[in-house]
Amino acid sequence: MSQIYLDNASTTFPKAPTVANTVYEYLNSLGCNVNRGAYSSSFKAESTVFETRELVCKLFNFDKAENVVFTRNITESLNVILKGLLKSGDEIIISSMEHNAVTRPLTSLTKNNVIVHKVPCSKEGELCPKDIVKFINKKTTAVLMTAASNVCGTRLPLKEIGEICKEHNLIFIVDSAQGAGVIPIDFKEINASIIAFTGHKGLLGPQGIGGFLIDDSLVNSVDPLVEGGTGSLSESEVQPDYMPDKFEGGTPNVPGIFGLNASLKFILETGIDKIHEKELYLTEEFLKGISSIKEAKIAGLKGTENRVAVVSLDFSPLDNAVISYFLEKNYGIMTRCGLHCAPSAHKTLGTFPHGTVRFSFGYFNTIEDVNTAIKAIKEVLKEDLM
Repeated sequence: MSQIYLDNASTTFPKAPTVANTVYEYLNSLGCNVNRGAYSSSFKAESTVFETRELVCKLFNFDKAENVVFTRNITESLNVILKGLLKSGDEIIISSMEHNAVTRPLTSLTKNNVIVHKVPCSKEGELCPKDIVKFINKKTTAVLMTAASNVCGTRLPLKEIGEICKEHNLIFIVDSAQGAGVIPIDFKEINASIIAFTGHKGLLGPQGIGGFLIDDSLVNSVDPLVEGGTGSLSESEVQPDYMPDKFEGGTPNVPGIFGLNASLKFILETGIDKIHEKELYLTEEFLKGISSIKEAKIAGLKGTENRVAVVSLDFSPLDNAVISYFLEKNYGIMTRCGLHCAPSAHKTLGTFPHGTVRFSFGYFNTIEDVNTAIKAIKEVLKEDLM
């Protein structure tokens, strides 16, 4: 039985074609650290790391490569940003569709008298930008929004949100986990202040590498979360205050950066529009195919407008976990069931606490994968699952 991977919202698989070989070549042929050695292989590695910052800039239409900071993942990026930026008495606005990577650090910060306002989205996960204005006051510091829901794929109106933030002089932070690499996200066009990203989802790179882009005006407003060796100003016991060293204490994930370098080149050469078109085509065919399955209730939008390639199905009163289990056991269809680390989103969609079965399509999936998944759902539902 062949395996069909439909859990790309968790991490994409397969990765971009040259990623594995690029990581292997680094580990096998270079293997050195960066910013710490006065020898040619270290200089070569440093050159690739800087080139990767430039590729990130190109992807997001950002001008300053030194303001691209590498972290382990987007969760770490968001923790650095939120815990380094927000002070006692500050207020921040988020949506009801946010991931725990946003809500958990903010919940922790409420112990320090940070106030969190959650803008309710519709039952389809859509947000009306004007609703944000209702929560703005003199103490509001920032607005943080996801580019797209990891549960149902609904996109949030980043450009309109950015315009509101600009009008009210607010910091606009974007969680691009489900958008980077699959939809255009333009730092300037959306008036972003900070964009957090991860390398292993839509960017088609390896796990363990992520980062954020930060506007010059905010560099001095965010305190570093991790401090340590940078290979610079080693005579000082104080963390450097210049970029990117300010936020990059300790040995970086150089193999991960090399892998991200390869995946970004693939994405930029292929084109975001082509990737998005392919993924939406697969999503559309899947939605058509399941439309006649009465047991499968779509959580979120029913069509392909204003979404990425993530579809959540609720089979209740049947057990969603059982459906997901038998899809893989009997048909090789790999999905993710549960709450997807986003309980607030599920409450918004009306699928809490039982969750959904999530199907998420990637650029390397095929129409055959989609048709097989549709057939498998129908077959599983014929079985005695109780």
